[in-house]
Amino acid sequence: MNAILQAWGPAGEYMIDATQRTILFWDLLRQRSDQYYEQKAKKVPHVLNFDAELVLDARGFEQPVNYILVSVKPPAGVTIDPLKRPFVVVDPRAGHGPGIGGFKADSELGVAMRAGHPCYFVGFTPEPMPGQTIEDIMHAEAVFLEKVIELHPEAEGKPCIIGNCQAGWAVMMLAATRPELCGPVIVPGSPLSYWAGVEGENPMRYTGGLAGGSWITALTSDLGNGKFDGAHLVKNFENLNPSNTLWSKNYDIWSTIDSGAQRFLEFEKWWGGHVNLNGEEIQWIVDQLFVGNRLATGEIVTSDGKRIDLRNIRSPIICFCSKGDNITPPQQALGWIADLYAKDDDIRVCGQTIIYAIHESVGHLGIFVSGGIAKKEHQEFASNIDLVDVLPPGLYEAVMTPKSSAAANPDLVVGDWIVRFEPRTLNDIRAIVQPSAENERRFAAVQRVSEINLGLYRTLLQPLVRAGINEQTAEWMKKLNPSELQFEIFSDRNPFMQQIAQLAEEVRRQRQQVSADNPFLAWQSAISEGIVTALDGYRDLRDSSLEQIFLATYSSPVLQALLGLKASDAPPRQRPGMDPERIAFIERRIAELKSRIADGGLHEAVIRSLVHIGMAGPGVDERAFNELRQIRAENKGLSLEAFKQLVREQFFGLLLDQEAALAAIPTMLPTEPVVREKSLEAIRRTVEATGKVSGERADRLAQIEKLFAGTEQKVATKRISRKAS
Repeated sequence: MNAILQAWGPAGEYMIDATQRTILFWDLLRQRSDQYYEQKAKKVPHVLNFDAELVLDARGFEQPVNYILVSVKPPAGVTIDPLKRPFVVVDPRAGHGPGIGGFKADSELGVAMRAGHPCYFVGFTPEPMPGQTIEDIMHAEAVFLEKVIELHPEAEGKPCIIGNCQAGWAVMMLAATRPELCGPVIVPGSPLSYWAGVEGENPMRYTGGLAGGSWITALTSDLGNGKFDGAHLVKNFENLNPSNTLWSKNYDIWSTIDSGAQRFLEFEKWWGGHVNLNGEEIQWIVDQLFVGNRLATGEIVTSDGKRIDLRNIRSPIICFCSKGDNITPPQQALGWIADLYAKDDDIRVCGQTIIYAIHESVGHLGIFVSGGIAKKEHQEFASNIDLVDVLPPGLYEAVMTPKSSAAANPDLVVGDWIVRFEPRTLNDIRAIVQPSAENERRFAAVQRVSEINLGLYRTLLQPLVRAGINEQTAEWMKKLNPSELQFEIFSDRNPFMQQIAQLAEEVRRQRQQVSADNPFLAWQSAISEGIVTALDGYRDLRDSSLEQIFLATYSSPVLQALLGLKASDAPPRQRPGMDPERIAFIERRIAELKSRIADGGLHEAVIRSLVHIGMAGPGVDERAFNELRQIRAENKGLSLEAFKQLVREQFFGLLLDQEAALAAIPTMLPTEPVVREKSLEAIRRTVEATGKVSGERADRLAQIEKLFAGTEQKVATKRISRKAS
């Protein structure tokens, strides 16, 4: 047969190759199915690429949840510094199993360990514990952090926590309720403001309104006999890009079957590893977050009456998002900042440091699995986490530029990128988020429709649905789900696939790849591109049509009036104000800082000088901090926590009364000229670490030099003044 086909020239050569690729592709799907069932049989299936040791199993807690804490062992050749703060990576329970944060060597865990940090991972088992709630999980993760802190008593700084995707909002809730346990919080690709988005670009946010609210979530959980199959969430993600789901993903591996099979299996091991949630858990998530959007305005209250207010987070927050992410676009990752704060000073008053970084193109999964992202953004965050922790309160953007041979002091740069944290304002956030009262009213209408429909479902239909469902019927419905059925069809449980396995072995022995210049390959590529174009066109038409239906429905003044929403310029959601206790605390703190402006010694004077010069620059550069770190080490200086507190006090002192703060510097210095000159030299080294000093920073450096030079006279004047009084 092959001889006959070969006689047909390029057409025959292509047919042989295409047939062999098809058989190998079917066999790859068989391997994927067997891998799926092998993973499913494990007690704790995961895709971590590192060895790990169990530390705590929350299934044995007083209020059990299906979460576990493991210590991640560093790979060969990687040395962990016990004095460095630990990293704790929390993976999302958004349909898939755990491990994406340590999926490969170049990952969040991998780069943190290469930076010398001890690492821990919070994962979960496929089945939830009976009755567990989101609040129970939050308490369990607090216990995990307590244990990590206990295991690292000498570490400089509290654990850095990374909450990927849906784990981001859970980590933020934890940091808001237990701020004393948390170091810097990194939330990559994490939705925190669920109504935000740009018309024509973010169709996923319309899903709840088009479904009539969260009643469909309750129905799905009831059909699962009280459990929600994570495959439904995965299907939602896949529906966003039908050309990839229905064609490109399979076509790409079929066309490169000789080289891409292993990579395909590695990814599918995670993507196909679906987990379950309790019906109560997913209902809380949809009602409180996706439809209710209550997290960003402090409307969520715990069972013991404690309000979850993100302004209570005392640790720096890094929001990493991407313009290419159609699941968590920048508007949903950053909108909470505009929701919570009206003025730039409000961020500083709350003592918060908020940093954001926006990638130009990477997709949602790339934020977690891309090697390029790991080597750039995640590596820079890990390498500069101590700098992040001591930044003065305010809003910053992380700006990364390639390190070149022309860069000043390249020895002070860790990695291939120079990171600088540049000050930003709330207007910068608003330009990204584009908040509007009209958009708020639409989604507020969705929220009220959801509450009505959920109430109707629970009253009229839920008893009937639950009466007809048991564990057996739920299991059969799960097996018939297309996301599950595909594994059954292509597994060895299907006798036909055993024949495919034998054929694939024969093909591998006689593989005849088509030549690269075969004209039918161009024909194949053209057909594929046409299919992708058609499916993309369908997606765009579908998304625009659904958006128009959503806007026409929920923009209706009549519907909004029926739902009790006023047609006014006032937003339907009330932003949280300052409670009297917080206002009183701030007033006391301001008075205290003003009264202590002249207090302190050499350390305070040097830090105050550096902060004053730095406030005139484009931002805080990692080279300046690393220079300061070296100076601190040479002089066995302050601990990192004490240094952080000192920086914040000097920053606020300058903010409250810059003239008085600068005038006090000479009185804070020792009289010995040698000590003053040595301290001034340390200031110069730090300021010049980023290159030649110019502009206002140069003027401020000269101002500081004069203050240091006039010390003896000012100290004498102060002493005379004290004696006279």
